[in-house]
Amino acid sequence: MTARVLVVDDVAANVKLLEARLSAEYFDVVTAMSGQEALAICERAECDLILLDVMMPDMDGFEVCRRLKTNPATHHIPVVMVTALDQPSDRVRGLEAGADDFLTKPISELALIARVRSLARLKMVTDELRMRVLTSRDIGIESPEREAVADTGRNGRILIVDDRPASYERIAAVLTKEHDVEIEADPNQAVFHAADGNYDLLIVSLGLENFDALRLCSQVRSLDRTRNLPILAITEPDNSARMVRGLEIGVNDFLIRPIDKNELLARARSQVRKRRYTERLRDNVQMSIEMAITDALTGLFNRRYMESHLGTLVEQAIARGKPLAALVIDIDYFKSINDSYGHDAGDDVLRDFALRIKRSIRGIDLACRYGGEEFVIVMPETDMTVAAMVAERLRRRIAAEPFAIDQSKRSVPVTISIGIASLRGKEDTAAAVLKRADQALYRAKRDGRNRVVPDAA
Repeated sequence: MTARVLVVDDVAANVKLLEARLSAEYFDVVTAMSGQEALAICERAECDLILLDVMMPDMDGFEVCRRLKTNPATHHIPVVMVTALDQPSDRVRGLEAGADDFLTKPISELALIARVRSLARLKMVTDELRMRVLTSRDIGIESPEREAVADTGRNGRILIVDDRPASYERIAAVLTKEHDVEIEADPNQAVFHAADGNYDLLIVSLGLENFDALRLCSQVRSLDRTRNLPILAITEPDNSARMVRGLEIGVNDFLIRPIDKNELLARARSQVRKRRYTERLRDNVQMSIEMAITDALTGLFNRRYMESHLGTLVEQAIARGKPLAALVIDIDYFKSINDSYGHDAGDDVLRDFALRIKRSIRGIDLACRYGGEEFVIVMPETDMTVAAMVAERLRRRIAAEPFAIDQSKRSVPVTISIGIASLRGKEDTAAAVLKRADQALYRAKRDGRNRVVPDAA
């Protein structure tokens, strides 16, 4: 794994030292000698991670970090503050400015590489999600960037895993001021508890009595339901080797005892904000996928999805020697509904019709809006006889109950015509099945509508 790291320091010797260490690990290094130069590089999206010195003359690192994290275009870039300051108040100030981590001078090379690798991995995941979200803007989905910048990181759901009451009671007392906190004192139950709770943050004590806390963190990372749950580990000051190992297996952040209350709150807020941001990105991606394959008015699959998925269903049916049937459905005289009652009434009919289709088919069946007032139902493992029975039942239900329009103030009678075709053999294709069903529909409309016509084999 590689990444482009921006090193920001006004002292040339410090820049060269960090550049040499990172280059030796095959990171691509960019440098800046001032805060303004760093901001310009980040605006051009020319880095994946920033090592930012705190003490600089024109603009200190706290202000540079604050500007980066309040800008929707750059807030997602991880920032590690490099400082000789080692007081909790300095770390809190940096966290409140949006810093993702800290390295205290003189810098341990092992800690440097471990933290850079850890944050670079997270950045790669975020970038992949952001790239997909950018494409969703074209179909009207709002980007979560501004929402993320405004998020305070409060009111999160936090699970503490600690088997020492004196320890977890102190931690919980601080966090409950801003969050909903639960405690798991049995490490053997922690993974199950975390998986069932939809938490925003997991806090794990590395000093568990009879359980390897890092193994617990590894288990959390390996489980689908908790893979993206941030982990904040609490450790002793002389435990640097386990801290580095923790970063390698996916721990997001560390807090060193004795715990400073303000630093605990600041680190928790930071991780909750990141969790919410990535979840918003994932929700956006899922929404864009759903919009790409579903019809906005009816909620059924759209024509593009049906045509690609029908091919797969036909291939599976042929390979397994199973039957398959397709129904092409047309709402009779739909234009007259629009002309007589208006397009809003027509939309009401289409929505209600889609609901009735959903209630009439099985879970394995595929229903889609093919275009306008035309719909397609694909029925795997269904022969022509059964498909005709289903089609006739649907036709009768539609004709028997008028459709409500104008917020149920009026109703309009509706009938449908249905053409059916089935898979004929190994040489048949999805396009051919659909074409035969469409031709059968044409005959149903020609012969007077409100009827089901099977394809004549």
